[in-house]
Amino acid sequence: MLSEFFDKITGEFDFKEEKINQLSPLVLAYIGDAVYEVFIRTMLISEGNMPVHVLHKKSIGFVKAKAQSDIIHRIMPSLTPEEHDVVRRGRNTKSGTIPKNADVTEYKYATGFESLVGYLYLKKDYERLTAILKMAVSEHI
Repeated sequence: MLSEFFDKITGEFDFKEEKINQLSPLVLAYIGDAVYEVFIRTMLISEGNMPVHVLHKKSIGFVKAKAQSDIIHRIMPSLTPEEHDVVRRGRNTKSGTIPKNADVTEYKYATGFESLVGYLYLKKDYERLTAILKMAVSEHI
């Protein structure tokens, strides 16, 4: 289901593992943020028709830095050593900006989470990506 969608939109883009590992963790977080946002929006609209401002408010609860920081802390024991490394690299990268409504530590862990999502997406490891995304929202489902 989700993997078929990803295959269709990324079919002509081929990212070898070596190239993915050379990307900045912030680049991985950039694409990971978008993938996670689409997943959350899709999940929310699957719950039924509702006003867009309600959807927006609900989505903020999942995508804000604190929520993502909480997610990565909760799922950390389930990650592989390779995934831990991706999260660590994302967390330790200097971004230059911190959103005004986020604690610096939470923001760094959120960047680690987004880096992991971006890494799995570009690697086309959709089975693992889907598992991580399901873990991320498991308290909601």
